[in-house]
Amino acid sequence: MEWIFKPWPWYIGGPLIAFVMFLLLFLGKNFGMSSNLRTLCTICGAGKSTRFFDFDWKTQQWNLLVAFGAIIGGWIGVNWLSDSIAVQLHPDTINQLHQFNIKSAGEAYMPEELFSLQALSNPKVLITLSLGGFLVGFGARYAGGCTSGHAISGLSNLQLVSLYAVIGFFIGGLAMNHFLLPYFF
Repeated sequence: MEWIFKPWPWYIGGPLIAFVMFLLLFLGKNFGMSSNLRTLCTICGAGKSTRFFDFDWKTQQWNLLVAFGAIIGGWIGVNWLSDSIAVQLHPDTINQLHQFNIKSAGEAYMPEELFSLQALSNPKVLITLSLGGFLVGFGARYAGGCTSGHAISGLSNLQLVSLYAVIGFFIGGLAMNHFLLPYFF
């Protein structure tokens, strides 16, 4: 039973993702979490004020199942298939985060210095998270999809625009991590 509590290797996770993608392609569906959130926003009435959300959400009900499955799968993974809630980080990463005053790195799933209720009362943290959320939302809309949509669905469909988007995501992530993130802390 000990194998359940360790991260699954690529040769198990990769084929599972490929199998799900095969099913979605066979059914004529595209995968992406931003599509799931778009459907949820439409159900909540966002289509009344923004044309982007004005579509027949009933044709996209399956998106809600994907979002629900991700939530339930995450809960099962944390509560039943994991022996620790901490993310396994390389010691060098933990040391670097400690230099940024993130002392809970390697001990908690999300850094308490950024995501606790007390941290949300800090204007610097609140502005950083709000700006990051805005940029992620803007980027997903501008790129025509999110990282999972382009990297999993788009690349499996051999869409050149998805290759460009994924390269851009990686360049942006590397630039943020190495050049901008140190200035926030």
